[in-house]
Amino acid sequence: MSVPGIQKTDKRMGIMAFKKNTNKSETSKYSKLSGTGRPRKTGKKDNGGEGRAEGSYSKGTAKGKISGKSFNKGKSFEKGRPNDKTRSFEKNEPNGGGRQKEQYKADNRQEYDDSDSINLIEGRNSVLEALKSGREIDKLFIQKSAGEGSIRQIIAIAKEKKILIKEVDKAKLDGISRTRNHQGVIASAALYKYYEVDDILKAARDKGEDPFIVILDEITDNNNLGSIIRTADAAGVHGIIIPKRRAVGLTPAVAKISAGAIEYIPVAKVTNLNHTIEYLKREGLWIAGAEMKGEAYYDKDMTGPLALVIGSEGEGLNRLVKENCDFLVGIPMKGKISSLNAAVSAAIILFEIQKQRGAKKA
Repeated sequence: MSVPGIQKTDKRMGIMAFKKNTNKSETSKYSKLSGTGRPRKTGKKDNGGEGRAEGSYSKGTAKGKISGKSFNKGKSFEKGRPNDKTRSFEKNEPNGGGRQKEQYKADNRQEYDDSDSINLIEGRNSVLEALKSGREIDKLFIQKSAGEGSIRQIIAIAKEKKILIKEVDKAKLDGISRTRNHQGVIASAALYKYYEVDDILKAARDKGEDPFIVILDEITDNNNLGSIIRTADAAGVHGIIIPKRRAVGLTPAVAKISAGAIEYIPVAKVTNLNHTIEYLKREGLWIAGAEMKGEAYYDKDMTGPLALVIGSEGEGLNRLVKENCDFLVGIPMKGKISSLNAAVSAAIILFEIQKQRGAKKA
C-alpha cells in the first residue's frame, strides 16, 4: 500500500518522509545539540499518554501461553538521561482474537481445527526457516508428488525431528490455506510468541551491542509488516514493537511475506506507544521518527542506542508520537512520484543505520 502525500514541502531542505495530517497544533519544538548532530529537547511537553492514568503497567498473559517473569533489566544504556523508575510491559493476546474466521467446506477442514491455539505456516521458505529455528511444529501437510527441491529438505528435517507428515491432495491444501499461496507445504504450529520490550533490550545486551529497535505506528497492511520484518532481520535489528490496537499482528500472511524472518525477530505488542517510547528514553535510547519534514537521513548521526519509528501507510506518524521523537529524518525525493510505501522507506533508513553502525566499529 502506498503512503500518500510524500512530497517536497520544505524548500530549504527538499526532503520527504511520511506525512501526518492533523488538526491539532504541535506542542513541542526541538533544537540541535551542537557538534554531534544529536538533538536536545527544550521545554516540557505532553507525555504522549492516551487517556491512561499514570502508574505501572500490569503484565497480562497471551491466550494459550504460559506467563512468565520478565527478564531482569541490566545497566541502562547511558546517554545522559535520568534513569527513572521503569515500568514493566504487558504481553498481549496474539493477533486474531475476535477476528471473523474464514469459512471452508467441512470435508476439507477435518484435519485442521481452526482454533485460537493453532497457527499455520505456509510456503517453502517459511516452513523451512521455522524448522531450522527450532519452532515447535505439530504436523506437516505435504502435497502429493511435490517431493522435489526444498520440499525434500523440509521432509528430511521433519523426519529427523519426528514430526508427523501427511501427504494430501492439492485441493486439501487449498482448503486449509489462509494465504492461498502454500507452495505445496503447510505446517501446523503453536501461535507466534509475542515478546516484551525488556526481552528485546536484553537481546542487545547479550550480544554486547547498542539496542537497534524498530517501532511501527499503526501499520495495518500484511505486506508492509512482513517486508519490514524481513528487512529488519537483514539489517541487524534486535526487535520490533507494534501497538496492540489499530495494527496488523503476526498472521500467517505476514509470516509468508517475511520469508521466515519472523522466526528470528522478536516482536513486542504494547498498549501505549508513547509510554513505551518514554520508557526506551529512560533506558538510554534515542528515538528517530521517519517524517516528511525531517532532515536527510544520511546527514544524521544514527549510531548508538536507537529506535526508528515508522508511520502508517496513509497517515504517517501520530502527532503525539512525532512530538515524542528526539529528531525526525526524511528521504530526499527527486522524481515525479513523491511517495514510497512504509516497507521501502523503512528499508532505506534501516540500512543507512546499519552502515553507520558498521563504520563506527571499524
